[in-house]
Amino acid sequence: MIYKLVILIPSYEPDKNLIKLVKNIKKYNLDAVIVNDGSSKEYDNIFNEVNKYYKVISYDINHGKGYALKYGIKYIKDKYHDNYIIITMDSDGQHRIKDAIKLGEYAKNHLDTLVLGKRIRDSHIPLRSKIGNDITSIVYESVSHVSVYDTQTGLRAFSYKLTDFMLSINGDRYEYEMNVLLYAAEENIPIHEEKIKTIYINNNSGSHFNSLKDSFKIYKEIIKFTSSSLLSFLIDYILFIIFNIISKNITLSNIFARMISGTCNYSFNNIVFNKKPNKKTFIQYVLLATTILILNTFILNILISININKYIAKILTEIILFIISFLVQKMVIFKGSDIFVKKDNKSNI
Repeated sequence: MIYKLVILIPSYEPDKNLIKLVKNIKKYNLDAVIVNDGSSKEYDNIFNEVNKYYKVISYDINHGKGYALKYGIKYIKDKYHDNYIIITMDSDGQHRIKDAIKLGEYAKNHLDTLVLGKRIRDSHIPLRSKIGNDITSIVYESVSHVSVYDTQTGLRAFSYKLTDFMLSINGDRYEYEMNVLLYAAEENIPIHEEKIKTIYINNNSGSHFNSLKDSFKIYKEIIKFTSSSLLSFLIDYILFIIFNIISKNITLSNIFARMISGTCNYSFNNIVFNKKPNKKTFIQYVLLATTILILNTFILNILISININKYIAKILTEIILFIISFLVQKMVIFKGSDIFVKKDNKSNI
């Protein structure tokens, strides 16, 4: 099967590096689409020059990088239909064409995988970029249980099979790219990282990333991603206390509290993540909830039997089960899968 590599470049008020970039892409005989994300009229001369080499699609009002990416993905989907690989690149010339091709070639052989360009952090990387990426990577792994070294890379590749998934992700600005990683982890979409070289031009001064506003949007989505679990825990703990005061029965109190909080958690997930309940996810959730309930009740009673305060024992039980759940997913369910990107795997360095 022959797959067409298509470069997608979102661009807002670019400098002449964009012209240089598209000229280099042309030398490699690749297809490309450039999205003018509502740049002001004074940048028309740059886009007119770019349009001599590749199609520039535009709209009048600036919406943000996420919107521009989805706009371009939809255009490519309608034009190429299938058997294509989309490679997203930044417009400032910080990505090498041969690295983009390397990601595209991997995506050709792994059609269900999201491929990321992995920038190695060294002394040449601007301090704000290094600190931001380090923090975001740690927070992302703690939330998703998936290890990604470079969560903020703009060089990514994916096949036509993931197009609908990419279009379904919310977010119009820089938070979109983080949302893609969050939902990819949730949907068990494999994530693979390929080592790339990145050139930081003028200490990355050309970036339109707003450190305060865009960082808030990114972390807001991460917080939202964990909010349903935290709220469900609070409901579970409060109901456990109330039922125990009424019934004086630890086991029954725990079962009723878990049943109600579990139902709430399933509903929260459908609302927070904008999902429609379906038979498959419901059955999976019931099986998981039943197993956790049995373990929860068993561990809780053991802790209480060794004279640990029942309310403290409840909190300890929840912590223990969180750790067990994580280890089971990583060591059993996803063992051998690319979903957990291994840091010591040389192919992923």
